[in-house]
Amino acid sequence: MLEHRLKADLGGGDYGWLNARHHFTVTAGGNPAHRPLGPLVVWNDDLIAPDSGFPIHGHENMEIVSYILEGAVTHRDSAGGQGRTEAGDVQVMSAGTGIRHEERNAEDVPLRLFQIWLRPRENGGLPRWGSRPFPKADRTGQWAVLASGMPSDQDALPIRADARVLGATLKAGQRLNYSMAGQGYLVPTLGAVKVNQARVEAGDGLAITLESRLVVEAIDDTEVILVEVFGA
Repeated sequence: MLEHRLKADLGGGDYGWLNARHHFTVTAGGNPAHRPLGPLVVWNDDLIAPDSGFPIHGHENMEIVSYILEGAVTHRDSAGGQGRTEAGDVQVMSAGTGIRHEERNAEDVPLRLFQIWLRPRENGGLPRWGSRPFPKADRTGQWAVLASGMPSDQDALPIRADARVLGATLKAGQRLNYSMAGQGYLVPTLGAVKVNQARVEAGDGLAITLESRLVVEAIDDTEVILVEVFGA
């Protein structure tokens, strides 16, 4: 089953320094139909103005994956993690027993990123942060696992959730298959795609349940991010 979440129906708002779209219900004013999908509870599409960002704040017992679409994010946290992650690359943070952090756009151009939050398979653990590049050339016409809690995904950034985050870039007309073992959520970052014949535009989301196979066809040159989750 495919549940198409149109960009126009997403929650969020424009706060001046932040323009946010919420694929899942985050605030009381969010779309109540956009419920979590297993351990996947947040997917925010955030546009952050230059020289601004999220000030120091805390989390616990959450796995947070940030995929950078434009610009770069500068991270600092109470566990000693710090770094700058550029467009096309990924950072992950395991909040564990508790961590405080800030995410800033220290550049002179806007920062756009996906914030993806996943419940861990169990609470606790030492907080940690990590970042690494994922060249788009390495995922042209194929899936690359960017972050994963699956032991077999050894080249991905590790997270403590029963999930994997994948990315692929496609030229117009290219097709790509994926065998689903769990539930999923897919977002194209630009252009449009067909997923099992359902057309999905950039900024829309597609919740995927009870589908064993995905056929993703690029209508335009595009990039897609897919999160597959396991368990309730």
